[in-house]
Amino acid sequence: MELNQIHNVYFIGIGGIGMSALARYFKFIGKNVAGYDKTPTHLTDELKAEGVSIHFDDKLELVALEFLNKENTLVVVTPAVPKNHLQWNYFLQNGFEVKKRAEVLGIITKDTFCFAVAGTHGKTTTSSILGHILYQSGVDVTAFLGGIVEGYNTNLIGSGKTVTVAEADEFDRSFLHLHPNIACITSMDADHLDIYGDTASIEASFREFADKVEDKEHLFITGGLPLKGITVGVNSGQFSAENIRIENGWYVFDAVTPTETITNLRFGLPGRHNLTNAMLALAMAKTYGVASADIAKALESFQGVRRRFSYQIKKPGLVYVDDYAHHPTEIDAVYQAVTELYPNDKVLAIFQPHLYSRTRDFADGFARSLSQFENIALLDIYPAREQPIEGVTSKWLLDMIQNPNKKLVEKTDVAGLLKVTDATVIVTIGAGDIGEMVPDIKRILDEKN
Repeated sequence: MELNQIHNVYFIGIGGIGMSALARYFKFIGKNVAGYDKTPTHLTDELKAEGVSIHFDDKLELVALEFLNKENTLVVVTPAVPKNHLQWNYFLQNGFEVKKRAEVLGIITKDTFCFAVAGTHGKTTTSSILGHILYQSGVDVTAFLGGIVEGYNTNLIGSGKTVTVAEADEFDRSFLHLHPNIACITSMDADHLDIYGDTASIEASFREFADKVEDKEHLFITGGLPLKGITVGVNSGQFSAENIRIENGWYVFDAVTPTETITNLRFGLPGRHNLTNAMLALAMAKTYGVASADIAKALESFQGVRRRFSYQIKKPGLVYVDDYAHHPTEIDAVYQAVTELYPNDKVLAIFQPHLYSRTRDFADGFARSLSQFENIALLDIYPAREQPIEGVTSKWLLDMIQNPNKKLVEKTDVAGLLKVTDATVIVTIGAGDIGEMVPDIKRILDEKN
């Protein structure tokens, strides 16, 4: 498929974080872009404001005529779309060029110098830091990201033609479509067991991804992963963050690399996991040839990613943080950051589990991770693409949490809970529509304080 022959790009699931980055890219290079999604969100609102036509009913008559010309239309589909989707089936049955998001990303990045960031946690933050470093250092880069980067307010950084940064998503083995020149793997924890079945299959998939990087000196891994590559870590590895201090909420540290030690780097994202993410981005940028001084400047100016330990309120006596964490390891990372920064405050965590299958597969891990918080409120499970699984409910998970200060809360009752709590640090956690509640939660807390 040659992109220069394509005039129209139609997205089924355009509101997804990865899909919307591609939509923005195609609009930017002058293609006609439109799409469908199930429900309106902040992302679809933003795309519509940028001139993209979007509708929310699965009806063929809502697809504009120019997108029904199969000679010059590309249809991009998200893996979350159900098999009985009318529009999708029409395009398939009538001989249109229909591609998954990952395939299209593979085509776009094939002829560029491609950085790929893989791993079950930390992909979005690491690729955003890397995209920011490269862009701020004058590299001709486009970064396709799985989150909205603060300061850019978009999930697409840059408009370069020669270098790309791509999140390499393991979901349904998408990352095997990429052609990475430099890559990293942040973690290989079990996830997406609804797709893979078991941990061994996930690890095999990551090994296959790692094998796509020809020069093993261009593959960066965190310590303990069963792969050959350059190790990166905190107080360990060939690229290591050392002499770590906290000064006014900033991490200040030295980066020890195989060729030099870069001293007194400043980085504003809390949590040891984010130091590892910063070191992975540093290692990849340094290997590409970015100057240490440029890396240092970019690390200090990086403002974070929306919904990744994202400060909504930060004032004396009241802190509100929102985070996308939807796996026990990610919840542990949020807990570590909160307790490191606010050791003496009372914390209330509000968690919305994401997917019935994930809740079932990691129930013990979720119970252990959530039990660490002093006060925990659980919302109902967000189903996303799934049908309910018998016996798998938030009440079932709540009963497993070893903490007396726990309760089930309906979404409509969150406001009431916030008005009466005496917690001074509020954390909302989850990958479902809890993110849509953030503006209201922020308003309620602001009014209270």
